[in-house]
Amino acid sequence: MMVWFETILVALTLLSGLIWLLDKLFFAKRRAVAAAPGQAKDPVLLDYAKSFFPVLALVLGLRSFVAEPFRIPSSSMMPTLLIGDFILVNKFSYGLRWPITNKKFLANGEPARGDVVVFRPPQHPREDWIKRVVGLPGDRIGYHDHKVSVNGRVLPYRAEGVFTGVGQGMGETGDTRLTEGMPGRPHFVLEREISMAEGDWTVPAGHYFVMGDNRGNSEDSRFWGFLPEANLRGKAFLVWMNFDSQAEHWVDVSRIGTRIP
Repeated sequence: MMVWFETILVALTLLSGLIWLLDKLFFAKRRAVAAAPGQAKDPVLLDYAKSFFPVLALVLGLRSFVAEPFRIPSSSMMPTLLIGDFILVNKFSYGLRWPITNKKFLANGEPARGDVVVFRPPQHPREDWIKRVVGLPGDRIGYHDHKVSVNGRVLPYRAEGVFTGVGQGMGETGDTRLTEGMPGRPHFVLEREISMAEGDWTVPAGHYFVMGDNRGNSEDSRFWGFLPEANLRGKAFLVWMNFDSQAEHWVDVSRIGTRIP
């Protein structure tokens, strides 16, 4: 859905800009000469193009190169991100990329372990997903008995009690909430009794190993493999709104302004 919106936005921006440019180059002078003094009027199509092009160009530039809004549709990043969270994604943290193609044209840093990233998964290239970076290129990642290990060292865990979900996240009620002691980036994760998709992986060059914070309900690198660097979209950094029509209070104002660890 986001890919189609981006495509439509680019097309409308180019079309309105092209109409304005063609008129300025070829038609504006002829129209002014043909009309009585002070009576020249822009055609309706041109009037719309001149009105909308600056707005469309500004929105396209901000979404493509500064910050883009996304909505969290699933529980895979709970308890860090809730269903219905609206987040902002920094579009220049990992380099600037062209809209639609997502091809990088200016390098500007790489993901760090613990970053929450938005990306297009290899198996669903028209969708935008969100997960946490656990493994960097060259890392050896293990997942056994609910615990992540990085290069042979098991991350420390501390139980924080039982999680209680709300609204569309009610299904996660009863899961154990833990703090995962990722060096420099501690964060909460959810754990269920059954440990899913255990194994060991070595991250190849130019790829990343990503996992959801809801370890018992996340389709991530444990299932479909490594995330290519070329598929990155940006770094999630802020919750700016939460709207869940199945919650008792549809808008959770306490989520507004929450930074994403």
